[in-house]
Amino acid sequence: MKLLRVGPLGHEKPAIYDRNGLYRDLSAHIKDLSGDVLNDEGIAKLRNIEEESLPILDANSRIGACVGHVGKFICIGLNYSDHAAETGMTLPDEPILFFKATSAICGPNDDVLIPRNSTKTDWEVELGIVIGKEARYVSEDAAIDYVAGYCVINDVSERSFQLERSGQWVKGKSADTFGPIGPWLVTRDELADPQNLKMWLEVDGHRYQDGSTKTMVFGVRQLVSHISQFMSLQAGDVISTGTPPGVGMGQNPQTYLREGQLMSLGIEGLGEQEQKVGQA
Repeated sequence: MKLLRVGPLGHEKPAIYDRNGLYRDLSAHIKDLSGDVLNDEGIAKLRNIEEESLPILDANSRIGACVGHVGKFICIGLNYSDHAAETGMTLPDEPILFFKATSAICGPNDDVLIPRNSTKTDWEVELGIVIGKEARYVSEDAAIDYVAGYCVINDVSERSFQLERSGQWVKGKSADTFGPIGPWLVTRDELADPQNLKMWLEVDGHRYQDGSTKTMVFGVRQLVSHISQFMSLQAGDVISTGTPPGVGMGQNPQTYLREGQLMSLGIEGLGEQEQKVGQA
């Protein structure tokens, strides 16, 4: 299934993207796409609903982030071998974990705002993992059972805040609008192999990123298992798994976002995003 949230900011309705490309309202059945709705039992109940019985929502409605009430927004750094090479950084021995503030989350087509005093706002197309049930100390073999599904994420980053100022990466990752998520949460049964997905990102029609999840250093199973050794994961937590090469920081000369530009990005089977760049 392809699940999404449709409507004005703060008033999104849970919906299903049906086989005919229509948005079908699920709000008579669930309050939101969050919590226990995302476990195997909750997903099974949604799958048993007759799609044609659901009201149709306006196709021109705003699409919100595909998960509501996100508890943790966990990110993985330097998780693509070809991206690490372009940045000149050494591949890590184990996943690099950092957080984005949940206040950075926005819809997949909402404007991305360059923060005040920014000089190096950058883009990163990433595969997102949505957790479906509580995970503690899970094995790699069992890790996939804790995944509700997958989505597209643009891990927007301010490089000077991230790398040139004191403190942790979170400072350069957490500005409002720096976390577009969606359009859909694609349930795991629809994605045969999350480690073989084409992914891309363009700015004003120029393709900068053209990669594949095949070059991830640590795959979905490894990441879910690894993170669960250090903290519990709850239903609705989101993991952004790293980016392939082609970020602005890796260009020669380095290239960063400017007000008025348009970002377009997508991942095979997971949909596409489009964001106009504005100024905070």
